[in-house]
Amino acid sequence: MRALLSVSDKSGLVGFAAGLAELGVEIVSTGGTLKVLQSAGIPAVAIETLTHFPEMMDGRLKTLHPGVHGGLLAKRNNPQHLSAAADHHIGLIDLVVVNLYPFADTIRNPSTTWDDAIEQIDIGGPAMIRSAAKNMADVTVVVSPLLYDQVLAECRQHGKPTPETRRSLARVAFEHTAAYDALIASYLSESDTPDSMVCSFTHRIPLRYGENPHQSASFYQWGDTPTHLAALTQWSGKELSYNNYLDMNAAYQLVCEYGQPAAAIIKHTNPCGVAIGSDAHDAYQKAHAADPVSAFGSVVAINREVDEATADALAQTFVEVVLAPSFHPTALSRLKKKSALRLVSIPGFGTSLSSLTVRHVMGGLLVQQRDEAVMGQQQVVTKVLPTDCQEADIQFGMRVVKHVKSNGIVVVKNGVTLGVGAGQMSRIDSVRIALQKAGDAAQGATMVSDAFFPFRDSIDEAARHGIAVVAQPGGSMRDQESVDAADVHGIAMVMTGVRHFLH
Repeated sequence: MRALLSVSDKSGLVGFAAGLAELGVEIVSTGGTLKVLQSAGIPAVAIETLTHFPEMMDGRLKTLHPGVHGGLLAKRNNPQHLSAAADHHIGLIDLVVVNLYPFADTIRNPSTTWDDAIEQIDIGGPAMIRSAAKNMADVTVVVSPLLYDQVLAECRQHGKPTPETRRSLARVAFEHTAAYDALIASYLSESDTPDSMVCSFTHRIPLRYGENPHQSASFYQWGDTPTHLAALTQWSGKELSYNNYLDMNAAYQLVCEYGQPAAAIIKHTNPCGVAIGSDAHDAYQKAHAADPVSAFGSVVAINREVDEATADALAQTFVEVVLAPSFHPTALSRLKKKSALRLVSIPGFGTSLSSLTVRHVMGGLLVQQRDEAVMGQQQVVTKVLPTDCQEADIQFGMRVVKHVKSNGIVVVKNGVTLGVGAGQMSRIDSVRIALQKAGDAAQGATMVSDAFFPFRDSIDEAARHGIAVVAQPGGSMRDQESVDAADVHGIAMVMTGVRHFLH
């Protein structure tokens, strides 16, 4: 049995190769892999023994040769193939262990140049993987150190991996090269709307069920490197559910809107309480007080480390998930006492958010730029002007309403939501819900809308509850009716110029 080993990721390599050598496997290797094996005292020969051709061009040319690919592609049950191999002195290869140049790691480095990235496009590696995988009837292909133990165990038990295992490994290999090519294609793309979208998703974990118990579900990682929710660490609590992931995603994106300490409490992907504060504890307490009833069974995201005081406050309410950049050890110990509470941290919290959003529809995907806008060219259109404090609340409220399902209305004061009206089919109903949630606290508050008011009824309703400022994008044929209503009631109105529909 002959094995060809050529890997960039050398974790587990020496132990695996030593196991093969103990079984009498002849090992052929390349470049850096060969040096590692020889340094470890493992018998291995250079790839030139198969190709009779030196590595050249900085390693660009070493395995693209009939001496390699003939040994991989020859069918063992085809006499003509075997005769051709013998006539041309091509030795058969039974096991290929290859993982590819670290393209993902290279482009993740901000100092990487274009030339650096191009040099990390592997050519010989994918070619060997594909040749071996195509001939899965006779050849075993291994693309990950995580597979070494399984392959070595089957070699010890059966002499080589079983046909079922070889087929499974071939599937993994083609998934591996497809993901690699997808990453390169994405890097080379100069458009947000390329002619084709090549995306790679890797199965991360099965979930207990989907939105409902009768639906199966899983979480798949997008791309080669785990980021954001794919990179989370769960410190305690029950396993995360499908709905947990949806709510965490909504909460995470919302608190990432703010540079100052912020907390968002989410139910069914809509915020029920959002606040900024002097620290994590202050922000969370204000967000919770905004709607303590809806906060029961919620997902909470905080964009600062959870300290002991914040942990004590969180422990007073039943919460499904707490998501944060980190947890102070004392806070972690305190919250772990609530066995059902899921505690989740995300490395690099809020950095490098995707510029695109992708949603599946029957028959295709909808792709758009992420809504990164807040305000456009704002214009005060009423006789009454907003104060500086109210201007700040407009900015705060617009960042919240971006994350409220349309029709979306948010009532805010002093950097805290007082009431949220979400997902209603008529805007006036969303207005009424938000104002009812705000109650008496609506007096002197600011009301923010994700889109224009089609009629003046929403302004009249706001006036009845004491709203002092209304912010909306404008753009209705009846905008003037809303402006006139605001002037009648002594309300300041600001046109923001940016709509924030969220469906």
